[in-house]
Amino acid sequence: MRIVAGSAKGRALQGPKPSSGHIRPTADRVRETIFNMLGQFLDGQAVLDLYAGTGALGLEALSRGAGRVVLVDQDREAQALCRLNTDALGFAAQVSILAQPVARAVETLGKKGERFELVFADPPYAARVVETVLEAVAASGVVAPGGTVVVEHDKREEAPEAHAGLTRDDQRRFGDTLVSFYRAP
Repeated sequence: MRIVAGSAKGRALQGPKPSSGHIRPTADRVRETIFNMLGQFLDGQAVLDLYAGTGALGLEALSRGAGRVVLVDQDREAQALCRLNTDALGFAAQVSILAQPVARAVETLGKKGERFELVFADPPYAARVVETVLEAVAASGVVAPGGTVVVEHDKREEAPEAHAGLTRDDQRRFGDTLVSFYRAP
């Protein structure tokens, strides 16, 4: 795994141990396509990375000019990987890591008035929580007006055309993976 573009282009990211089956990093080619669709540079945007795993999506956003990133994961190995990768890339001053379940973290961020122009969610495929994630981010108010929510999920899980005020703009398939893009009003 490597950062695909931007200030940290080509820098390696530490991945999970081979024995760790519960962290599934987003493949480089999927990340590259996601950012090609979002625009190459993020010009100071605030980014929220839910189910962060290695932190690859959020750190890619920083490499491409995001201003700050909040990485959320309740798994201890994922938290350690996020810290390790953040420090290795020199992004520690721009990253906050929340060691909480996603629903609680989103609620807490919303109560603090935090707003994000870009929200990534890459939950475990078996969890089947696309609608739950969309509901949580919409209800908490963490998505800035006109913001984008990108959800990576299993191809067998239907992603609704619209949910909780978010409208699906696009969807791309990569083998067993679907990436659904939602826009806030």
